[in-house]
Amino acid sequence: MLTISCLLWYCITLLNHNTDALPNIPSEEKDPEFWKIKAKVELKRVLGKKDINNLAKNVIMFLGDGMGISTITAARIYKGQLNGQPGEETILTFEEFPNQGLAKTYNVDRQTPDSAATATAYLCGVKANFWTLGVDPNVPEGDCIAQKGREVTSILDWSKAEGKSVGIVTTARITHASPAALYAHSAARDWEGDADMEGVDGDCKDIAYQLIYDNADIEAWSEDKDARNRPHSYVWNKQQFDNVNPRNTDYLLGLFEPSHMQYELERDKSGNGEPSIAEMTQKAIQILQKNEKGFFLFVEGGTIDHAHHQSLAKKALEEVVAMDAAVQMAMKMTNEMDTLIVVTADHSHVFSIAGYPYRGNNILGVVDPVPMEWGPVDDLPYTTLIYGNGPNYNYNNRTDLTGVDTTHKDFVFPSAVPIEYETHGAEDVPIYARGPMAHLFQRTHEQNYIPHVMAYASCVGEYATDCDRPIRSVASDFLSMARVVFASILFSRFLTF
Repeated sequence: MLTISCLLWYCITLLNHNTDALPNIPSEEKDPEFWKIKAKVELKRVLGKKDINNLAKNVIMFLGDGMGISTITAARIYKGQLNGQPGEETILTFEEFPNQGLAKTYNVDRQTPDSAATATAYLCGVKANFWTLGVDPNVPEGDCIAQKGREVTSILDWSKAEGKSVGIVTTARITHASPAALYAHSAARDWEGDADMEGVDGDCKDIAYQLIYDNADIEAWSEDKDARNRPHSYVWNKQQFDNVNPRNTDYLLGLFEPSHMQYELERDKSGNGEPSIAEMTQKAIQILQKNEKGFFLFVEGGTIDHAHHQSLAKKALEEVVAMDAAVQMAMKMTNEMDTLIVVTADHSHVFSIAGYPYRGNNILGVVDPVPMEWGPVDDLPYTTLIYGNGPNYNYNNRTDLTGVDTTHKDFVFPSAVPIEYETHGAEDVPIYARGPMAHLFQRTHEQNYIPHVMAYASCVGEYATDCDRPIRSVASDFLSMARVVFASILFSRFLTF
C-alpha cells in the first residue's frame, strides 16, 4: 500500500501546486536576459577588483562560532524570507566581500575539531590539540604540567605590543573557548574558574584568573583604572551600556549575563536587558578608533554554536543574521583602505539542507512534496533542515510532523543519530575578507594561516618590522588606549579567587 499511497500523494501534489504561482518569485527571473546581464555585471565587478596593498591600521575579526557553509546558506535564505522574499537570491553582507578562501579546521590530534584548539589556530597562528587553548601541540588535553613553557601568544597580544588598542565582543562567556584563546593558556578549555581546577596537578591558573590576574572583583578592576587615571565604565544592562559616552571612555567592561548572553530571538531589548551584537560592535569601534595607532577587535557570534548543539536551527540562523548586522555596522564605521575585516568560522556543524523543496519554501518548514522517487519511504513529512546527530531522534519510528509548527523558535529539528548534544562538523569553513591584504585569502588554507595574514597586514607580531607599505586612512581622533570587553561571564567563578 505504500507505493499506492506515495503515488496518490504525488498526483495530489501536481494538481494542487501551481509552479507559476510560487511565492514572490520575481517575474524577471524567467527572462534569460536577466541572468545573462546579472552574470556580466558580476564578471565586470570581479575583473575590476583591485588588491589593496596598504598597511592595515585596524583589524576586525568576526568569528561565527559553528557558522559552516550550510549554516550560511540557510541563514541567507532565512534573512530573505524575513523580508518577504523567496530567500535564495538574498546575500549576507559579508558574502559580498571581494576576497574569499577556505580554512581546514582539523586539530593536530582530531579529525573533527573543538572550539578551543581552532581558536588557538586562528588567533595564535599555531594548530593545537583538541580541548586545549593558547598552548602549542606538545600539550595534551588536561596536562597542566606539560603546558609550562608551551604557551603561545595571540594577535591581541601582538597588537597591544605595537601600541594598538584591543577589544573583545562576544555573546558567549568571556572565559569561553573562543575569546579565551586571545589572552589565556590552558591545557583544558573548561578550566574557566578556580572551582574547575580541583584535583589538577601543577600550578596552572584558571582562565578567569588569567583574564584579570589578581583582581578579585569588579571594584578591584575599577580601582586599577582609577590608580592609572584612565576613564572607564562597568555596565551590566542595556540602559547603562547606552549611557556610556565613547568620547570620554577608554575602558569599558560589560557583563550582561551570569553565563552566555541571551539568544537574539529572546533578548530583552529594554533598558533592563542587554545590547545586540551590532550595538556592542558599534560602541567598541567608537572607543577603540580613538587610538591613532589603530586597533584590533575580535567579535564573536558565539550563540550560533550553542543553538546548533541543541538542534535549535531557527535560533542559530537568527544569530547569524544578527552577526551579519554587526558586520554591516563595522563596514559603515571604517574605511576599506585602512581596515582589514575578516569574517570566518571556527568549525561547522552536522547540519544539512535536504530534499528538493520548491523555490521560496519556508527554510524552517517541511519539504514541499516531491516526485515519488524522491519522497520518504514512510510517506511522512520531513524538515528541509536536518542534523546528522542530535537530541531529536525517535528510536522506534520517525516523528509525524503533520500539523507541527517547525518554525517555532524552540522546535528541535530531527537528527539521524541519537546524542545529547549535536556535534561539530569537520568540513572546511569559509573566510571572507575586505581591506588591506585581504587578497591573501584566495585558496584553501590551514586555519592557523589566518592570524599570520592579519598580523602581516597590520605589521604586528613577527611581522612588526615588515612595514614598508603606506597607510591610507581617514583622519584619526586623539590618541587614547582602550580595551573593551563585552560579554557575559560566570560570576560565581569570577568571584571565587
